[in-house]
Amino acid sequence: MNNIKVKFSIKDLENLTGIKAHTIRIWEKRYDLLQPNRSDTNIRNYSLGSLQKLLNISFLNNNGYKISKIAQLKDEEIPIKVREIASRARVEDHAINAFKLSMLNFDQVLFYNTYNNLIENKTFNEIFYTTFMPLLNEVGLLWQTDTITPAHEHFLTAHIKQKILLNIERLQSLEPKPASKTFILFLPDNEIHDIGLLFINYQLRSKGYHTIFLGESVPMDSLSSVLEFFNEITFVSYFTINPETNEIPKYINDFKSLLLTNNKTDLILLGPKLTALDKDFTPPEHVTLYDTIENLVKDI
Repeated sequence: MNNIKVKFSIKDLENLTGIKAHTIRIWEKRYDLLQPNRSDTNIRNYSLGSLQKLLNISFLNNNGYKISKIAQLKDEEIPIKVREIASRARVEDHAINAFKLSMLNFDQVLFYNTYNNLIENKTFNEIFYTTFMPLLNEVGLLWQTDTITPAHEHFLTAHIKQKILLNIERLQSLEPKPASKTFILFLPDNEIHDIGLLFINYQLRSKGYHTIFLGESVPMDSLSSVLEFFNEITFVSYFTINPETNEIPKYINDFKSLLLTNNKTDLILLGPKLTALDKDFTPPEHVTLYDTIENLVKDI
């Protein structure tokens, strides 16, 4: 069965490339850059090849090429020009487009080739912050607008997780800092988006801290068992879709009552759900909220 999406609406193209549908229509009419197919009811649809071409055009345009100059290039010259510029310009922009195409095609070879090109000149931290994080933010929006399916998102996140886990594995043999605190990383009930938490685990490990990664959907009351094993604990969690924003203050208060029972136990929270909290909300003592992983890493 062929699960690859091969037809795209003009709205799909807008969502995937960031180019407004109105602009795409103008480029079609004025420069004949794309040749859409039309349904029986005269609605435009575009091939995967058209999407790839438009992603390349977008990259060139964002790097100073006027659309009139791009229109003069032959189809086979456009990707060559993109590769040429990507070697000396913002390679992240080109990589994000390539990762999108790998996702849409379920193309593992393209994913790994793109990653390997990045790792030649960048650290894993740089790749995560400048490429994977913006890419994941875009993918979340694409999923919400039905441009992609959950299968596409799972394909991409599974491969990014593999890279994080590979880097964590390289640190496993390192002894933690003497008498260091223990970080317990977990996701709350019904929360399964663990990429952010995995990367935090990697960052903590790279700084020499002792970590216990518990993963997704951990009931709060089950965490009490770890209190018996370690003297100084910092719990870390990441809220992407759960709990609901209006339930977060209660979750924090319940967590404090149940688990933050002494001065050596803390809770750190991150994730998109926190951005919608009331600005007047003040977390209780021993609970710290961070807006980004980078800011957390700076503090540790």
